Amino acid sequence: MNSRLVDAGWTKEFDEGLALESHNLCVISPFIKHRAAKRILSHAPKSMRVITRFSLSDFADGVSDIGALRALLVAGATVRGIKNLHAKVYVFGIRRAIVTSANLTEAALTRNHEFGLVSDEPKIISASKDYFEKLWACGGADLTTQQLDEWERAVVNHLARGAPHGSAESLPDFGVTGADVFSSPLPTGVINGEQAYVKFLGEGDNRVSLSFPVRDEVESALCHWALTYPANKRPTSVTDGALMFVGRLTRDPRDIIIFGRAIGMKYVPRRDDASADEINVREWKDTWPRYIRVHHAEFVAGTMANGVSLNALMDALSHDAFISTQRNHAIGQGNTNPYKAYRQLAAVQLSLQGQQWLTERLQIALERHGRLPQDELNKLGWPTLPTEWASN
Repeated sequence: MNSRLVDAGWTKEFDEGLALESHNLCVISPFIKHRAAKRILSHAPKSMRVITRFSLSDFADGVSDIGALRALLVAGATVRGIKNLHAKVYVFGIRRAIVTSANLTEAALTRNHEFGLVSDEPKIISASKDYFEKLWACGGADLTTQQLDEWERAVVNHLARGAPHGSAESLPDFGVTGADVFSSPLPTGVINGEQAYVKFLGEGDNRVSLSFPVRDEVESALCHWALTYPANKRPTSVTDGALMFVGRLTRDPRDIIIFGRAIGMKYVPRRDDASADEINVREWKDTWPRYIRVHHAEFVAGTMANGVSLNALMDALSHDAFISTQRNHAIGQGNTNPYKAYRQLAAVQLSLQGQQWLTERLQIALERHGRLPQDELNKLGWPTLPTEWASN
């Protein structure tokens, strides 16, 4: 085990790192050029994840290549973007970590004066991996080739206009903002609440596919600030501080996918009933006008496929999945089948075991796929309280 400072020969250092371990390669590099990416890919790394910048100005200026990102995707790598990224970290499985000033560019690896640390010490490797995972967890959705196609057209059009001075500001940055990187909106003290529910969105004849975007569901349901209940079922059992998991009815397979969570507030008549204006904008609220208002909402990025299956929870825990089935099993009477426990209900209350099971798996999903960025939620808007509460 050793650590050493390096100021030259970075190509050799990367080749040696990949020879040691070409699986589970983690890369943090603001700029990535095609030749350097091909150098890495020539070692055929497996399970490669990359964090970089998604600023179109970088591509227009030639300091980073869309072609490099495309090559990474073709090779099976997963790529996410962070705004204002400056760190350069390379983790070769559990064998080696490099923390350096060198970007993943041919100039940095072969010509520039770059300085850094190469280490085989487990503590340094672990700390480097932890830093990567924190960035990765909040890095937004995985990059797609469709996005690259759109970015390439935008950059080409920009350059075709002569790239006039000062016009780079019109080229957007699609990375997650720095403020989102190391914070989960959900306070750690309520990750295990005294109450926990799965609130269902959709109905039996209104299911979505696993490819349905989470953002579209949040925009449709506005579940980042309220969960709706039917007019004849005021949700009076929910107390302040309840942990509300948000699930959507899906098809192929027929399931309920939990794609987010938030902190609930107890129902207050009139304050938490849809207004005429709100019903006018979304007519379905005439049938579903009761609110459990929520705050500190967070949702998995990407599609419903990135969420957690309620079927899997019920299969794993059986009667211990929900409060009602667990209670019925204990007393020896009543329904103990979790698949029958939530029929015709807008929500189902989880047992302590169910809450813990779902919390662990949703946390993994959030870390693996990232969170829907806060600036996206902000675009969807926030409610205006009725006048009698607005000044309180």
